[in-house]
Amino acid sequence: MNSIDKLAELFGKFPGIGPRQARRFVYFLLSRSGNYTSELIGAIQNIKKEIVQCSECMRFYAKNGHAGKICNICLDDTRDNSMLMIVPRDIDMEAVEKSGSYRGYYFVLGGVVPILEKEPEKRIRITNLEARIKKDKHIKEVILAMNANIEGENTTEYLKDKLKNFKLQTSVLGRGLSTGAELEYADPETLKNAFQNRH
Repeated sequence: MNSIDKLAELFGKFPGIGPRQARRFVYFLLSRSGNYTSELIGAIQNIKKEIVQCSECMRFYAKNGHAGKICNICLDDTRDNSMLMIVPRDIDMEAVEKSGSYRGYYFVLGGVVPILEKEPEKRIRITNLEARIKKDKHIKEVILAMNANIEGENTTEYLKDKLKNFKLQTSVLGRGLSTGAELEYADPETLKNAFQNRH
């Protein structure tokens, strides 16, 4: 396997990137100056040094000189500690946060549960989520903010079943989100309406 094929194979492992798009990335890099490639390599090498995972919400965040293992959102005591919003991925949490419509805390599942999945606990961070809820006695409501598609609905049902013994109010986002919509692509106003109309 030559360098072009190897790099295309690596790019092809990115979510949503097929073989043709992966090869376009490779040829794009080949057409750029050496500076661009060096910057890209440096950024990739630094990401593991500068980005850590929050031990509370499981999102990735930039350390920025912060020595702890808890992100700025989880450390913010002005937020509503009675609400915990569960989102599939970091990018979904960022979309909700940018909307400015939610002031509680988050938990990032790390994915969704596909329909025929036999071992959902290997797909999402259910053990970490249960530990978080057990530890935090202030939580009164869990908001299941899943994508409006079949996998999102399956994940919602799985989580409702797993969390029923915690005796918490469980709600889902209202459907300002159209069927098939992903949180990542929703505009702030739609997210705000979905949050306000949760049920």
